Amino acid sequence: MASAASTGATVSSRAAPVSTGASTPASNSTHTFAPDFTSESDQAPAEPTYSRSRRAPGDPPPAGKDRSANAKRPARSLKGRALGYLSRREYSRAELARKLAPFVEENDNVDALLGILETEGWLSDSRFAESLIHRRSSRMGASRIVNELKQHAVGQTLIEEASAQLRETELARAQGVWRKKFGHIPETPAERAKQARFLAARGFSGATISKILKGMDEDWAEGGE
Repeated sequence: MASAASTGATVSSRAAPVSTGASTPASNSTHTFAPDFTSESDQAPAEPTYSRSRRAPGDPPPAGKDRSANAKRPARSLKGRALGYLSRREYSRAELARKLAPFVEENDNVDALLGILETEGWLSDSRFAESLIHRRSSRMGASRIVNELKQHAVGQTLIEEASAQLRETELARAQGVWRKKFGHIPETPAERAKQARFLAARGFSGATISKILKGMDEDWAEGGE
């Protein structure tokens, strides 16, 4: 009987206590473990890793990256190319023909194309001459500009008109160039020769250079003639 009582006491002592609503402090020798109910599907997926492939020189590009597989752009027409040039600046007929020469194909007629461009107002030797004079006249003399017009095969009538226009302003333009570079009358033969060479290289006539180096301005020159 004592054994049964002892066993009953042991079972009774191990039974869970009845909750009374008050918290019972945990024993120092008791350890509780919270179960982990997190499933694998709830865990954040691992971030993918990327590796940048490098092709050795000469290796073929990956599929779908071959640009040569794309359709080629249609070849630019000769007229389209000519209009592209003319949209940037004025050209003489001869200069534009030389510019187009490397792109002429068997069925192209350059002379006919240039005629069409002139008729449509895209190409004009007269406008080219005016543009050249405007760009060069502040720095160059008449002979230099006229020679450049001849190199571009501008018509003789346009060359004569340009020459007459430039001669009228030759002295004033030469004085502007001379003042910007020197600004004083030469005092020695060496200095005089240096100034004369500078003006001659820019296409000013000998008569114009002589007047400038003697200190003649345009009004004095006109009154002395």
